[in-house]
Amino acid sequence: MTQYLKAGATAVLCAVCCLPLEAADFSVTPVRIFMAARDRAVAITVVNEGDEEVVMQADLYTWRQKPGGEDDLALTEDLILSPPIVKLAPRSRQIVRLARLTAQPGTDQLTYRMIVREVPEAKAPSAELKLQIALAFSLPVFITPVGAKRQLACGLERVAPDTVNAVCENKGNAYAQPVSFRLLSANDEQIASRDTGGYILPDIKRSFPIKSQGASIPAGKGKLRVTLDDGTVQSFDATLAN
Repeated sequence: MTQYLKAGATAVLCAVCCLPLEAADFSVTPVRIFMAARDRAVAITVVNEGDEEVVMQADLYTWRQKPGGEDDLALTEDLILSPPIVKLAPRSRQIVRLARLTAQPGTDQLTYRMIVREVPEAKAPSAELKLQIALAFSLPVFITPVGAKRQLACGLERVAPDTVNAVCENKGNAYAQPVSFRLLSANDEQIASRDTGGYILPDIKRSFPIKSQGASIPAGKGKLRVTLDDGTVQSFDATLAN
């Protein structure tokens, strides 16, 4: 399935400033970049869907996570985007290439972030005073050797009478991304749910609060059903204390 990421001005900003807003309208495909260990480069399509020229630049970072799942980024020269600065005429598109400069990875998946930023100051000044909004995308990049895969283990811990944490640890050597959680009774009746998740890189443990709607979550045996970004579902037996 083709995925793309689109940028535009957000209406929320209208509440904080009375100036006219000016922002680019562009998209990037794909929004997640997957490379095999043997791949030297991959193509990325950038489209300017607006009526003004857009200038963008990209920075590349190694992507790790701190204990608890907070992102930890550091500039890297392992990858390069060619060209590094993209100038797009109105209603035009350009294919750029993300190339790997390092040797093939070992057994573990390599994870990076490519942050693409608009360069608003590159636009010609306008006679009308406008608030320019610099937009940015953060795209994950995965370089995956053969055999690298996630290994997710999840449990439950009580936080409050109506809230539990789904505590998930990735014991594999490739990323995991839960996208939703379902807390079920021993009889498979849904007790509570959460429809947002997040990335869990290897050797990282993250917690995701699950809150019931108005009722206490009963103690006893139950199941945690986790849906992942590729559509697969994993179930974990759990017992909740009072």
